[in-house]
Amino acid sequence: MASRSIFLQLHVFLILALATTTFSKTLSPYYYEKVCPKALPTIKRIVEAAVYEERRMGASLLRLHFHDCFVQGCDASILLDPTPTIDSEKNAFPNINSIRGFEVIDKIKNKVDKICGRPLVSCADILAIAARDSVVALGGPTWKVPLGRRDSTTASRELANRDIPSPFMDLPALIDNFKRQGLDKRDLVALSGGHTLGFSQCRFFRDRIYNGTNINSRFAKELRNTCPPEGGDSNLAPLDPTPVCFDTAYFSYLIKEKGLLVSDQALFSGGSTDGLVKTYSYNPRVFSADFANSMIKMGNIQVLTGKQGQIRKNCRKLFHTTETGL
Repeated sequence: MASRSIFLQLHVFLILALATTTFSKTLSPYYYEKVCPKALPTIKRIVEAAVYEERRMGASLLRLHFHDCFVQGCDASILLDPTPTIDSEKNAFPNINSIRGFEVIDKIKNKVDKICGRPLVSCADILAIAARDSVVALGGPTWKVPLGRRDSTTASRELANRDIPSPFMDLPALIDNFKRQGLDKRDLVALSGGHTLGFSQCRFFRDRIYNGTNINSRFAKELRNTCPPEGGDSNLAPLDPTPVCFDTAYFSYLIKEKGLLVSDQALFSGGSTDGLVKTYSYNPRVFSADFANSMIKMGNIQVLTGKQGQIRKNCRKLFHTTETGL
């Protein structure tokens, strides 16, 4: 397992690596630099405080951004509460009683709007920044987040059920799912490495630990203490042995057939992604650089810019006014 200190030494390397990353032509890491220079430091402070209070929150904020981007793009649609006209993504199968961190986003939004003097920073940008700051707070790499996204005026539970990768997917299904978002196999493995952080509910791994064939038998037996054949659906198990530390243990566990989810172990199952899993397991520098690049790439999916969408005042509901910020 790579130590936390290795990741903290990667800053200079990542700056050089990310110099070759293609940013969206309509987004810029410096979008708020002149109009509200205190916005990003404020977000960082609140994220750090939330992660300090509950280490698991880092993974939750990272997951919020991921689940947002895979449904009609990175537009904060995942944050919208249900209304007669909004079929909330919060009620989709991958999210219901599972996705969390909304209160932290609310706190960030309220504080940033006060500091900026008006609704200036979009909820979509807050999600992207909070994901990056969460990774850094747990010992992972940093990267420059392209900014300037605007918030959606719609949400889709149907698309969330269809497009968010299922924990039960095999490798071909995962590759196809990511391809539809413009992401390749390297992105798939690198972004799946986000499971170096966090936990999963029993309902998502029960079948694997009782019926799986490519799972370490002792590992499966231990997990059955947490996840019984019936009941306990919301019981939690860590996605890797160090769930609040950004490292390469996730990939090392896959090689040992200790992937918690079917979709985790699918990455190392005799298929085309085995080599990447091996590389990441022993080379934290390569993993960190690829993870940062793939996070930027994912953050560019179908973004709303210019006069598209709006800047919400409350991330949970639409901003019904003619003044919508930038």
